Amino acid sequence: MSVVVGDDVPPAPAVSDSRTLRRGLADLAQGLRTHELWLHLGWQDIRQRYRRSVLGPLWITIATGVTAVAMGLLYGELFDQDIKTFLPYVTLGFIFWNFIQMSILDGAEVFSKNEGLIKQIPAPVSVHVYRVVWRQLIIFAHNLVIFVIVLIVFPQDPGWGALLVFPAFALYILNSVWVAIVFGILSTRFRDIGQLLTTSVQLVFFMTPIIWSADSLSSTTHESSSRLKIVEINPMFHYLEVARGPLLGNDIEFYHWAIVLGCTAFGWLLALFVMRNYRARVPYWV
Repeated sequence: MSVVVGDDVPPAPAVSDSRTLRRGLADLAQGLRTHELWLHLGWQDIRQRYRRSVLGPLWITIATGVTAVAMGLLYGELFDQDIKTFLPYVTLGFIFWNFIQMSILDGAEVFSKNEGLIKQIPAPVSVHVYRVVWRQLIIFAHNLVIFVIVLIVFPQDPGWGALLVFPAFALYILNSVWVAIVFGILSTRFRDIGQLLTTSVQLVFFMTPIIWSADSLSSTTHESSSRLKIVEINPMFHYLEVARGPLLGNDIEFYHWAIVLGCTAFGWLLALFVMRNYRARVPYWV
């Protein structure tokens, strides 16, 4: 039996730091510094989607606009609502909901759909997340034209409170990032999550005041009060309120902001946990 002594003792193997919070935060920061890459990729996604189309990205605006106006007129008539106020309400609901919905669904596929880039380009994982968020911002900008047109036809006077839409949308962006991180990484490992999210998002759409108004439930009867409480359990209701309300001139109660801020904080804690533990496994799972 040979004994290794003195300087012949082999060094201890290096401990990998791939599963540390520091590496996860570094990935997020490095991804931001690589903004030229994800800005280019996000814009190319839009161009590729409407390649050889006569109207190009304008189809984004047309599709959303036709749906919002048709639903606003239909449900305004069914619920006996004033079209002058109800159509802007529905239009904004569709615009913000599309951003939320596509951030969730596209975020869940962000890594599985970019398998080639992930394996060929040595870029931070967060680059693909920022690419999805940037693409949704481009689509949102196209859809915002619809509200401007509706505003010209049915003028509103939101006042200075409309400026609250900027911090509200900043929270939207922060939430879209953590959603893409969490659902994107988990869906790469468990592919059924994407299908589950598609079904869940469709269900939440009908449970959220988008094509109907929560004000119609806020009467003094016990039954209506119970229904309103059920609506308020849905976090999407509060996300829409903090962004849509200021543009319609509504006073937004603080508890809506508190719930959105709480969901944002919880989501980012979850995202940091996922980045810490599973970020390095993404290239092996795709």
